[in-house]
Amino acid sequence: MDFHLTEAEQMLQATAREFAKNEIEPVAAAVDRAEVFAMDNFKKLAEVGFTGLAIPAEYGGSGGDIMSLSIVMEEVARACASTCDIVDAHISLCARPILLYGNEEQKKKYLPPLCSGEKVGAFAITEAEAGSDIANIKTTAVRDGDDYVLNGSKLFITNGPACDTIVVFAGIPDLAPRGMTAFIVEADMPGFSRGPQYEKVGMKGATNAELVFDNMRVPAANRLGEEGKGMKICLGTLDEGRIGIACQAVGISQAVLEHCVEYAKERKQFGKPIAENQAIQWMLVDMACQIESARLLMYKAARIMDEGGNPSRAAAMAKLVASDSCMQIAVNGIQILGGYGYMMDSPMQRYFRDAKLTQIYEGTSEVQRMVIARDLLR
Repeated sequence: MDFHLTEAEQMLQATAREFAKNEIEPVAAAVDRAEVFAMDNFKKLAEVGFTGLAIPAEYGGSGGDIMSLSIVMEEVARACASTCDIVDAHISLCARPILLYGNEEQKKKYLPPLCSGEKVGAFAITEAEAGSDIANIKTTAVRDGDDYVLNGSKLFITNGPACDTIVVFAGIPDLAPRGMTAFIVEADMPGFSRGPQYEKVGMKGATNAELVFDNMRVPAANRLGEEGKGMKICLGTLDEGRIGIACQAVGISQAVLEHCVEYAKERKQFGKPIAENQAIQWMLVDMACQIESARLLMYKAARIMDEGGNPSRAAAMAKLVASDSCMQIAVNGIQILGGYGYMMDSPMQRYFRDAKLTQIYEGTSEVQRMVIARDLLR
């Protein structure tokens, strides 16, 4: 058992940390205020190859594995959680399922522009009646000659306002109730449209929108995997996505801790830095322990996936612990900063707003408990 990163992983971490600190962190507040897709940050990530992580070089990627991707995503989230959310949806939820479940023609066509940042990726499963209950999707795909005709809509889709390539899930009526099937959809196909961008509490630079499919003809060549295999593809993809959310949560938590440590050393009350108060020290210690625990669970899930094991339980545990800890750490961070922590010119309010979403998407904390309980009791 080795709790240390390899030399190559340490170098990648240092590179990602320096890049995020210099290029992403200085604009994080502006990205949050603008509430538009953080395209500049996305292009910066593409320039250094981070939009092609965990994709082989033969398909235009930067190589590496899920552990490498996790290390980079934590550092990006530490600087700007919105930007990390964009990367997670782009790679883990779009490029990676095409790599894992696509045929050679699909991989050669769609992965290079995703890896280069020419195209933005997204993943569309959530609907009005299918949030946690993903089996209840109503979007349909009916075979018509060499095409499938898609009808329906998807809600709250991350990268929705900017996406070009989307992994979409629809039900084939003739195969119901096990007809869920995955498709690679291009945003310039006739019949595709977007609803207005949603206004969110946090992660405002990772914009969301409704995606609408109105008699949209999708070539059969764009079907991802076999008919009726969409549930397997979706669940496997969500396992990777949950590791990504754990990375986001750990990154946010680390940013809170560092900010609180710095503030506690400088802020004086009753003639001494508040860092000398045991109550503050214990809050900082609890944060550090929670972060380390969440990070190790995240690393474990990534290692299991890279070694070809079943990561479902480990990924659910990582996301559950990391996101719940992140929310508590963000609340305590505001408490340590006091009145200043509650002001909008403090980064703490952004960490707090961003933290909450990690408990909701890619399966709520309650869904993670269901996944873990099912594994324990089977």
